Amino acid sequence: MRIVGGKFGGRNLTSPNDFRVRPTAEPVRVKMMKLLEADLQDARVLDLFAGTGALGLEAISRGAKYVDFVEFRPASLHALQANIKALRVTEKSRVYKKDALPFADALPPDRYDVAFADPPYESRMLDRLIERWLKAPWSKVLVAEHAVNHPLPRASKYVRLDDTAISIYRVAPAVAPTSPPSVAPSVAPSAP
Repeated sequence: MRIVGGKFGGRNLTSPNDFRVRPTAEPVRVKMMKLLEADLQDARVLDLFAGTGALGLEAISRGAKYVDFVEFRPASLHALQANIKALRVTEKSRVYKKDALPFADALPPDRYDVAFADPPYESRMLDRLIERWLKAPWSKVLVAEHAVNHPLPRASKYVRLDDTAISIYRVAPAVAPTSPPSVAPSVAPSAP
């Protein structure tokens, strides 16, 4: 597995020896990063269920300001920390050894610009995560990687790549309240 684009394009990444870890395939990462190109420059990024950190490291490679990685499995944490060290991006990253759902629940609104969520395909953690994000978004953009047969709420953008799907949720831009145009009070001409 390797970084597919940006500053670190072509650099290899370490993968854990854990059958439960399913790193995001290169074609999926290529498409995902292309869809997020305008969002990543100087972005504050969150990589939930980080695994090897491939998604967050791709974001740093493409101009993200920093990435917070959330992972709790020891084998994945070891690979993630090795990848951060190999790319020399320790000053642009933090690793949280935590479960992703409670971590996300504790986040304040608008904490991040982009959040990645790639939990195990067979779990329903993604449903709970998206449900919580829709009620109180902690990022402007939430990017979910999931199996195509996993129904989710309607996303702003949905892309299918073989048996994998990418659903991108975006916070609707705030609309400024409209106010009636200000009208200068009419002044009656003074009588001579």
